[in-house]
Amino acid sequence: MSARTWLTVEEFCAELNIARSTFNDWRAKGRAPIVRKLPNGKLRLERADIKSWYDSLAEAA
Repeated sequence: MSARTWLTVEEFCAELNIARSTFNDWRAKGRAPIVRKLPNGKLRLERADIKSWYDSLAEAA
């Protein structure tokens, strides 16, 4: 089974085992992965963007 390409914020938080408030804090500080807003106002994260974001954390360490 292949992984889904797009995740909801809730799915992203569950995968990283973080609270939604932590994600909101990261986003407010510009430290979260790229988030896309759908026409209905819901947010989605693309796995490719999550991987790039995660890889950038390793480079910064």
